[in-house]
Amino acid sequence: MRTEVSNNLTSKDEQSILQHIEEVTTHADQVQGRVLTEILSRNADVEYLKRHGLNGCTDRKTFKNTIPLVSYEDLKPYIDRIANGDASPILCSQPISEFFISSGTSGGESKLIPTTEEEQKRRSLLYFLLMPVINQFVPGLDKGKGMYFLFVKSESITPGGLLARPALTSFCKSPHFKNRPYTDYTSPIETILCSDSYQSMYSQLLCGLCLSKQVLRVGSVFASAFIRAIKFLQTHWPLLVNDIRTGTINNSKITDPLVRESVMNILKPDPLLADFIEFECVKESWGGIIIRLWPNTKYVDVIVTGTMSQYIPTLDYYTNSLPIVSSMYASSECNSGINLNPLCNPNQVSYTLIPSMAYFEFLPTTAHGFSNSSQLLVDLVDVQLGKEYELVVTTYAGLYRYRMGDILRVSGFKNNAPQFNFVCRKNIILSIDMDKVEEVELQNAVMEGSKNLIPYGGFVHEYTSYPDIHTIPGHYVIYWEISLKETTTIPPSVFEQCCLTMEESLNVMYREGRVSVKSIGPLEIKIVENGTFDKLMDYAINHGSSINQYKTPRCVTKAPILELLNSCVVSNHFSPKCPKWIPGPKEWSTEN
Repeated sequence: MRTEVSNNLTSKDEQSILQHIEEVTTHADQVQGRVLTEILSRNADVEYLKRHGLNGCTDRKTFKNTIPLVSYEDLKPYIDRIANGDASPILCSQPISEFFISSGTSGGESKLIPTTEEEQKRRSLLYFLLMPVINQFVPGLDKGKGMYFLFVKSESITPGGLLARPALTSFCKSPHFKNRPYTDYTSPIETILCSDSYQSMYSQLLCGLCLSKQVLRVGSVFASAFIRAIKFLQTHWPLLVNDIRTGTINNSKITDPLVRESVMNILKPDPLLADFIEFECVKESWGGIIIRLWPNTKYVDVIVTGTMSQYIPTLDYYTNSLPIVSSMYASSECNSGINLNPLCNPNQVSYTLIPSMAYFEFLPTTAHGFSNSSQLLVDLVDVQLGKEYELVVTTYAGLYRYRMGDILRVSGFKNNAPQFNFVCRKNIILSIDMDKVEEVELQNAVMEGSKNLIPYGGFVHEYTSYPDIHTIPGHYVIYWEISLKETTTIPPSVFEQCCLTMEESLNVMYREGRVSVKSIGPLEIKIVENGTFDKLMDYAINHGSSINQYKTPRCVTKAPILELLNSCVVSNHFSPKCPKWIPGPKEWSTEN
């Protein structure tokens, strides 16, 4: 299959791509065997494989008997050496070109996932597979534009001089982004690459409104970012309308010269369009605002699996229930699969893993925590329908039998390749946007925050949490039941400091979302009356839970439970300011 394709795919190109999908899924096991052989043969002399005694062998049996199942913490010493400047073949025979920053761990640090130039090309192939698939269901997309809200995030430099940045930021800044098909977007590349989130959002919306009649599809990477764009429009539409009416950028906050120049190439005086936008935006209801302002839109392209599924009702409201397409299953570690039925119910999204992208293995979820669990791993073609597994990958860029932490359920098969529903991230209990907070991390944050109560003789008796997405941006809500000396009163400012201390204790991705991206609002603590968590336990027992096995849930989302908790709130408090976060190289040196 070609690695370079014109931006305008011909019918022959698309048929070739669809045939490629047929071939690799039909011969899934053979392709997986070839992929593993390629990875092991080209990396035969790397330190990691030699240390574990593989000794140049490339067959599956030896690989499975020799190489252990690992997590990020197992590889961290090797990765730290690369980040600090060791250029020897530690994990991969090819030079590491940069690191992708993955979500923060419970220790508060971001994961650094090594990648190579060749791996970047391979990852980009998944984008070439997508549009021919979608075109089978929604033809004619080459006749118009896509309005996609894409944003870059901060970059760091490791002590060894390598870039460390999110995978999407790297992709947007690479030639692969410009060369992939169907990239006729309303947003000029200069607006996407602007690191100021306000200027980027404003300019992308302005261009999208100017070209509204040409828009056939809208989206972002995650549903949360797309909804944030709608809320931004709801707040700033008068400024946007003024710019469209006059044909110039009057907003004084748009100062980036490249952004201004690129927008001015699109922006022309259009009083009629300005009147139309104003007419729609002043209406009391914003239901269906997407199809009202962009009437030719055929679908919304956003990820709504996992924690993002909480945004589906909001998307339905703003789009008048346009189809929601979750097109790709990708991560910092590996681009893995695509949705071959893009117009399916968003609650039933299923991804087909492409066997040529990496070597895939699967750990049955019942095996979590077992010793010698690597012996329980099964290959791609050996998974069983309806069962749940944790995904384990071996990549060309130097990850070997790496536990992804993604729990997948087998939903069907495309030829001989399995299809999976994304169930959840293992141990992740809170997420609003790109942030991910594990239960242990939340517990540590609560412990740190509650230290502010000690001078008043108070402590947190019980707690739980809730990702509140009804505010834009969404924010974490922490319910505290506290114990106090009878005569003690705690000033509200102390609880506000508790909020801030908790935020300071959370990981880098959370703090960046709060400070820079502004995708997360101030953390809120709700103090509930004594006995609230007893009521919570009573509710669970009355609905079938065993009193012997009951554990306080550390995150709640069901409406009846939230209603119970909120009915017992005696006060609520917000973080008074943003937590500390230093962008770029300083963040790296601080966190490492």
